[in-house]
Amino acid sequence: MLTFDEKWAKVLACDATYDGLFYTAVKTTGIYCRPSCRSRKPKKENVDFYVTREEAETNGFRPCKRCQPEVEHAPHRALVQQVTAYLVNHYKQPIRLEQIAEHAQLSPFHLERTFTQATGETPRQLLERIRIDKAAYLLRTTDMSNLTVCYEVGFQTPSNFYRVFRRVKGCTPNTYRKGEDL
Repeated sequence: MLTFDEKWAKVLACDATYDGLFYTAVKTTGIYCRPSCRSRKPKKENVDFYVTREEAETNGFRPCKRCQPEVEHAPHRALVQQVTAYLVNHYKQPIRLEQIAEHAQLSPFHLERTFTQATGETPRQLLERIRIDKAAYLLRTTDMSNLTVCYEVGFQTPSNFYRVFRRVKGCTPNTYRKGEDL
């Protein structure tokens, strides 16, 4: 799954894609939120992450009044969560739309149309973003070569890795590693 630092990055980015995959609990306030919550961000050391709302509530946290993590906001939220969880857990493997659709028990056409309407991106685009986010994390935190990172995050060819990385991050992996993109 995701490391603490990767989850923290999603919270800082207010990434709604990860809503429902984990919840952010703030020890000092006793409140838990969705990753996409727009409330002021707590200090990193005051944060815990929970996989379910029930787990957060069992540990004494109450839902945020701003993002309302206990309320379903979108009719296709369960499908989006299911597909996102599948992609996060299988991003290293070659994945075809048919496999995702089989997992979700839908036709490929219906899955892609519904997912795109709910999120604004196709399952393939989300998979690429997950892979690039993981690659960015590895580039900044390890000394793996770009080629090793490419294969580690599930890309089949370096040319595709470089093309997608540049499209998503706006720079090359080398530039990103050096921190010149900031």
